[in-house]
Amino acid sequence: MSAIPSVDLQDFVSSDPQKKEKFIKEIGAAFENIGFVALSGHFLSDELVENLYAEIKKFFELPQATKDKYEIEGIGGQRGYTSFGKEHAKGRKEGDLKEFWHFGQYVEDDAKLEEEYPDNVSVDELPNFNEVGKETYKMLEKTAKYVLRALAIHLNLEETYFDDYIKNGNSILRPIHYPPITSEPKNAVRAAAHGDINLITLLMGAHGRGLQVKNHEGEWVDAIAKPDQLMINVGDMLSRLTNNKLKSTIHQVVNPPKELWGTSRYSIPFFMHPISEMPLNCLDNCVDKDNPKQFTDITAGEFLHERLIELGLIKA
Repeated sequence: MSAIPSVDLQDFVSSDPQKKEKFIKEIGAAFENIGFVALSGHFLSDELVENLYAEIKKFFELPQATKDKYEIEGIGGQRGYTSFGKEHAKGRKEGDLKEFWHFGQYVEDDAKLEEEYPDNVSVDELPNFNEVGKETYKMLEKTAKYVLRALAIHLNLEETYFDDYIKNGNSILRPIHYPPITSEPKNAVRAAAHGDINLITLLMGAHGRGLQVKNHEGEWVDAIAKPDQLMINVGDMLSRLTNNKLKSTIHQVVNPPKELWGTSRYSIPFFMHPISEMPLNCLDNCVDKDNPKQFTDITAGEFLHERLIELGLIKA
């Protein structure tokens, strides 16, 4: 199976201090050693997951002209539809073999952030798509909050250190469709090797081969979750904040063997972003003479802007 450690979030949210401590140690070690973990005990019900997959399949099966209505110019793909091959990994010219949708934050009680974030895009043809997307977004955001609380304790911070930074954060839920491959791809894969921009990523749909993680020895290992698990990884923002104590691991989605080219693949990552003002300056307790400061000071908003330019999603 997978070389990725497994943890159960119910250990952390239980009233048993030993189980909570066990979870903190396990997830801390996993994120220091490989940067990925398979998590069960999250807040997504089986019914919600089933409904979401049904709705996203319906969306990606819509006629191309219908989908194209939802590709909004001028917002760097932050909401709505992004068509096939539009995004590429940092340092690559070839577009990834995928199309995707973005659900963004549902801002509560903050007029300034409502102004800052683009509006979510509603699909007229599929009313349930919008509702199911919102519910999934909320449950993944709740799961991420507790994961970050465990990591805060692991980093000797207040348990709620991240709470105010992620409330109304610029997080994104991205249902992805990797369509069937119809001809030999020219130097392109479903998702080229990359690190994620954000704090942590929660991935639904890593149940078959395809997702691979580069370990510290430089070897690619399969990352396969059980059906009831989310794959969670450290993003570059958290890596910067912790002066690389928690590792943002390079990963990729490889093309399937030729006999499976005719099949679609779906995966649904939730990219947990903080508010733009969050400082990503290396934490003092992650800097010492053995591990000197590796990153310049920057805010989450500035860092995101830099990376969106590198990905080809916005112009400099």
